[in-house]
Parts: sequence; C-alpha cells; structure tokens
Amino acid sequence: MRKPEFDAERRVGLTLGKFAPLHKGHQYLIEQALEQVGHLLVMIYGCPDVIDVPLERRASWIKTLYPQVEVILAPDGPQEVGDTPEICRKQEDYIGQCLAGRRVTHFFCSEFYGDHVSRYLNAQDCRVDEARKIVPISATQVRNNPFAARDWLHPLVYRDLVKKVVFLGAPSTGKTTLAQAVAARFNTQWMPEYGREYWEENQIERRLTPKQLVEIAEGHLQREENLLLDSDSYLFVDTNALTTRHFAHYYHGFALPELERLADAAAQRYDRVFLCADDIPYEDTWDRSGEVNRGDFQREIIAELERRKIDFVLLEGDVEARIRQVTEVLKEDKKSA
Repeated sequence: MRKPEFDAERRVGLTLGKFAPLHKGHQYLIEQALEQVGHLLVMIYGCPDVIDVPLERRASWIKTLYPQVEVILAPDGPQEVGDTPEICRKQEDYIGQCLAGRRVTHFFCSEFYGDHVSRYLNAQDCRVDEARKIVPISATQVRNNPFAARDWLHPLVYRDLVKKVVFLGAPSTGKTTLAQAVAARFNTQWMPEYGREYWEENQIERRLTPKQLVEIAEGHLQREENLLLDSDSYLFVDTNALTTRHFAHYYHGFALPELERLADAAAQRYDRVFLCADDIPYEDTWDRSGEVNRGDFQREIIAELERRKIDFVLLEGDVEARIRQVTEVLKEDKKSA
C-alpha cells in the first residue's frame, strides 16, 4: 500500500526502545526525526533485567533534553528480540495498544524491525545510521563499561550511571580516611568534606553564620556533581547536607529554609549510606568539640537517619575491616540490581 504524503507539520513520527541508557546514537536518531516531522512520539520500554535505572528516570533524560517530544511509557513491553512471526506480532500488538488508534506517518529506528513495524503502522520506514557509522556506539557497549564509553553519553545521563555512596558519622569517626581509601581501592573519585575546608577559611571564633552553612551545603553539592562526571561506577562522599543541617541546629538552634531543602534532598540522593561507628580513638584537634560531644553527635545522627527512614549500614573496626564491609555490601547491591 502506498504511504500517503503529509506536510512536514502534519507528520507524526514514532521511535521506540529501551534507551538503556540513552546515548549519542539515540540522540542522533531523535534529532534526525525531529527535523522531518511536526510531532515525535518516543516510546520507552521497561527493562529491569537490563539496567537498574528506572523507566521514569530514563524518560526524564529524553524529556529534559528534548522537551518538544511526547514520551510514552511502556513498562510492560515485550522483551523478546527476533524476527520470527510470533515475536513481530507480539511487538506490533503492543505498539498498537500503546498508540490507542493514534496515526503515525513515519517510523524511525536503526534496527531490522523498522521493516515490519512501519508496515504494521502503514508509515514510512525511516532508518537512521543503521550501520552505526555516524555514531559508532551501542547501549550494550555502554552498559559493559560506562566509564570507557562516557564520551558517548550526555552528562545528564552519565551522572545517573554512577552510584553515589556517602559516609556519615560524628567528627573523628574515620569518614575522610575511609572515603579516600575506598575510592583508591575502586579506582574512582571521592568527595572530601567541603565544610572542613570552608570552615578553616571562614570561621570567626570557631563559628559560621546560618547563611554560611547554606553556602557549605551548596558548594559541597556542586563539587559532587562535578566529580560524578569523572567517576568510575562509584563516587564516595565524605558527609552531606544532613551533617551541615545538624551543625546549624547545634550552633544556632535552627537551619535556614534553603539548608532544610538541601538536607531533604540529601536524604534521597545517595544509593548507599554508611555510618562510621565511633569505636575508634578520638583525635582531639583544635577544631573539634571533645569526645563527649562526639558521642552525642553520633546518637543524634542515628536518630535523624531513623526519623527519615534512611537505610544505613554501620561500619565498625579499623580501616581495612571497614573497607571489607563496604566492598561486600556494594558487591551484594550489584548482584541484586
């Protein structure tokens, strides 16, 4: 059957896939499609067995980078891949169900299924870089080694492929030593406690203002974001805005709304939270408030984590023992992902 001709503004395009993860080859396809149609539908399949980035997060990449496209979530799409009549029919039926009678004039892809899907839709078969010569990358290559393939990923995407691991605990519980040691063991980046650096440069009579504590949380977060792009699989972080919020309440009895918001966001930000126990000797330096204060601080951190229902793993023992605990937990996380 001859495909009807449409003016560019009346053309409706469709592309689909797992986008697990979205890479520059996908982006090239989407951008080519946008040049040819007035409206583009992007159907995203659920694939929890392929990648542990949720469907909604993968959709957000496309919505953010291409706000003009219409994203269709397909959480229960067929996972079978092949050119058998049974698989083709299952895919076609599912696409038809998702479109719910909507007309598509152009189907864009870089795969063999462009033939049967476009025929099913009575749409023009638009293949884009099928030989992967213009953008020589695949999602499988990215998943196998995201760090090596990071130049083929938008920073928005790559940051979500790095697991953020934070170490919390009262002063002198070994957070800095551990974060640095674990990062070296995993050959990746670690984020030092920005608050310590800021405090040393700006404190007056061992105090900072409420506004300065907001600046610490903001600066720490920005440095974290920058380090994510050079991290391999993990970024290990020494403290976060929850700690800064605690200092605000300790010294001033309150935290500014901006700091409260940053603390709330920190409660959801990290893939793993480790609490360093206070079972190591207290290092009494001029910038700390004493061993008794360390115990009080530690109990308050635990109470805060429990109040916010934040799962955490308590790390005890010397540095090597703690490294072993972290390694085992992350290994189990990877197995269950």
